[in-house]
Amino acid sequence: MPKIVRFHALGGPEVLKFEQEATRQPSPGEVRLRIQAVGLNRAESMYYHGHYLEHAELPSRLGYEAAGIVEAVGPSVDPALVGKAVATVPGFSQNKYGLLGEEAIVPASVLAEYPGNLSPAEGAAIWMQYTTAWGALVHFGKVTKADFVVITAASSSVGLAAIQIVKDAGAIAIAATRTSAKRDELLSLKADHVIATEEEDFVSKVNEITAGQGARLTFDPVGGPFVETLADAAAHQGIIFEYGRLSPEPTPFPLGPALRKGLTVRGYTLHEITGDAEAYRAGKKYIYDRLANGRFKVKIAKTFPFAQTVEAYKYLESNAQVGKVVITVP
Repeated sequence: MPKIVRFHALGGPEVLKFEQEATRQPSPGEVRLRIQAVGLNRAESMYYHGHYLEHAELPSRLGYEAAGIVEAVGPSVDPALVGKAVATVPGFSQNKYGLLGEEAIVPASVLAEYPGNLSPAEGAAIWMQYTTAWGALVHFGKVTKADFVVITAASSSVGLAAIQIVKDAGAIAIAATRTSAKRDELLSLKADHVIATEEEDFVSKVNEITAGQGARLTFDPVGGPFVETLADAAAHQGIIFEYGRLSPEPTPFPLGPALRKGLTVRGYTLHEITGDAEAYRAGKKYIYDRLANGRFKVKIAKTFPFAQTVEAYKYLESNAQVGKVVITVP
């Protein structure tokens, strides 16, 4: 029987356990994947800690993003999918579907082929990061070459995707990271500027970079009190996209700067894109084309074998990585 990962209690990575589960047949609208690689996301860490938007119904599987081979399809699903190498686009409930294992059942609607020039590990590391960033910056933010864009948690996989998207539009990418330890690597990955928020005056640096104009777009997964600082550094009629809540502290609404500048502070999730068929198609084409022609490059920080799943999530939670953490499945 295939091995899967499941947790029976909330907590740190140690709650993740290997179990065996009989091979299942997909139901209508589903496929069964033989998993080759799984891309790790903060969403899963927050999920097993009990801090995610969706609360786990125990026991629960987990895993949003994977690459694999379609082994079987359920009724109403195109049988031509069998044998194809595909990846998954997050946007489903982990209470119902979990991909971390040797096999997984997933909705056919979340499948996306990835370019043949990518490995399965790279294929498992694209759709969450690029689609999330594309939705905020391109679809809603309409980023142009005239823009200054602040990207917080810039060394994350989504942050690095955002840098590539901003640069592709000809705009200026201002990467924010807590310390200067990752400055050189972020610059090598095409960030125009890097601000170490615990070491430098963030607002002064943004004003210096933008000649006092401020950032029209801000892309932030952290939330918490620093949102007030982001608002102080924003441009007139700027938009702050809040796409996560990594901070354990409450997130205040920056009323003063919002009133003075006519700011938009906007909650945003990937589900807004996956739930809009037209936007979803446009985003997937944009991303696929740029990966296929080499304009976008997947940055994998570190890979772990399936047997080291707990260690992989510990590494994810260490914040030491620059790029995506991936588990490879034999």
